[in-house]
Amino acid sequence: MVDIAAYDQVYVRLREFLDRLPSGLPVTESGVELRLLKKLFTPEEAVMAMELRLFPEPARVIARRCGMDEGEAAEMLESMAKKGLVLRVRGGKEKFYIALHLVVGIYEFHLGDIDTEMAEMMEEFIEAEEHTPNFRRTAVEQFRVVPVNSAVEAVPEIAAYDRIRELVSKYDDIAVAPCICRLEKGLMGEECERPHETCLTFGVGAQLYIDNGIGRRIDVEEALRILDMAEKAALVLQPSNNRDIINICCCCSCCCGILRLLKMEERPADHVHASFSARVDSGRCTSCGTCLERCQMDAIVEDEEAMEVDPARCIGCGLCVSSCPEGALAMFARPDAKTPPSNYFHNLTTISKERGLPFGNLSPVMRFTNLPLFLKVLPYLYKTGLVTPVVNQLARRGWV
Repeated sequence: MVDIAAYDQVYVRLREFLDRLPSGLPVTESGVELRLLKKLFTPEEAVMAMELRLFPEPARVIARRCGMDEGEAAEMLESMAKKGLVLRVRGGKEKFYIALHLVVGIYEFHLGDIDTEMAEMMEEFIEAEEHTPNFRRTAVEQFRVVPVNSAVEAVPEIAAYDRIRELVSKYDDIAVAPCICRLEKGLMGEECERPHETCLTFGVGAQLYIDNGIGRRIDVEEALRILDMAEKAALVLQPSNNRDIINICCCCSCCCGILRLLKMEERPADHVHASFSARVDSGRCTSCGTCLERCQMDAIVEDEEAMEVDPARCIGCGLCVSSCPEGALAMFARPDAKTPPSNYFHNLTTISKERGLPFGNLSPVMRFTNLPLFLKVLPYLYKTGLVTPVVNQLARRGWV
């Protein structure tokens, strides 16, 4: 076990703070998480990060709590937001800041400045998660898997939240960015041949990527073309696990941290959020092997007469279905499929509730929260002077 005395206590406290956020940050035997935090945060930034809450607050409120000059606090918070250390959202023209966990969050927002050292640390951290199943679960629960478009065309009944093209077409604010997982692997000398500019973000997420200069604004038509390209390249579609999506990752199991964590499981199907599973019609299968090559989860089993799908490993991505030349594969609804949480914060409260964290107590409220509307009225709520006392009371109870 790492000797924590070798590290400034501020990073030990920051690790403990981040572990109390929904995704968590476990202790590893090597202490790589402390080395990573020391690379990401200055001591001053670490102290500021621990002052933030899981509720959007303007700089003036945070400054008062910290005993700082408002201008100094605002400058520091904006700098941290641009570095991807805190989450910045906008309510009209006003900026609000929220505590941000490491994965998915801080790491992904370092797309613009990741170097080989950071890539090596993250690789070490992901490999360590083989021994921390709780963190694997919280990471995986932030995403779900939806079938590629060609795989759902023949499905008679499918919910709107699984029709990926319909989801994308609802948004005006869309950005695309390079996949940080493939970028990390490239820095490690393991360049992936699949397309790199495939990370789609929407609404609040898109605005953050654009503001921070790590993504470019695109329209719906280009976003749909990227999804078509992803299907052709055998990339698994993983939107955020909420009905109002904030991102869609187009993933390969050789690079994607989430798919790699899933692949560690003996039964990935038991851990993934998905509505479908694939099956083979053995009478039509010619054992050509196309599906075997496209499957990212080792769920295709080559039998003597036909291919078979291992239901314990199938995550319902549909990549095998969309490419079968004989039409021998089809998608079937999973009987245990669940409706995704309504929005980003509803999902975080759901994860928190499962972990026994106080933030989970707000899940019933977040379920019915319209996030864009909430952010629109947030400045007016702060002007009334009523929000801060309520948030302070929630904070004293450990709920935010």
